[in-house]
Amino acid sequence: MSELVTSTARVATERPARYAKQLASHFSRKIETAFDPDAGRGQLIFPKGEDGVPMGTCDMLCGDNVLVLAMEAPVHDIERVEAIVGTHLARFGANDGLVVTWVRAGGEGSQG
Repeated sequence: MSELVTSTARVATERPARYAKQLASHFSRKIETAFDPDAGRGQLIFPKGEDGVPMGTCDMLCGDNVLVLAMEAPVHDIERVEAIVGTHLARFGANDGLVVTWVRAGGEGSQG
């Protein structure tokens, strides 16, 4: 079984629910997604790889002026799923100047 890595991004925005809903809606065409506006929570579940483990799972939590993204993925997929979610969110929020910076457990970071 693949080693799993966790990574978190805290994205400052006045509209966290809007962006979480947009991510879930956009990705729903290709992957399993969910978003509950009342709870302010959602999830993106990427397809399983050859090892039977999802390429990644991203929990979305809407807070006061922040969208928290918590990613868990196999070590060999983490950069890819960070980039997929991060670049889409940054593109959706370009007019609001959204910046997505991932911080992995252990302190490593990447921009997506």
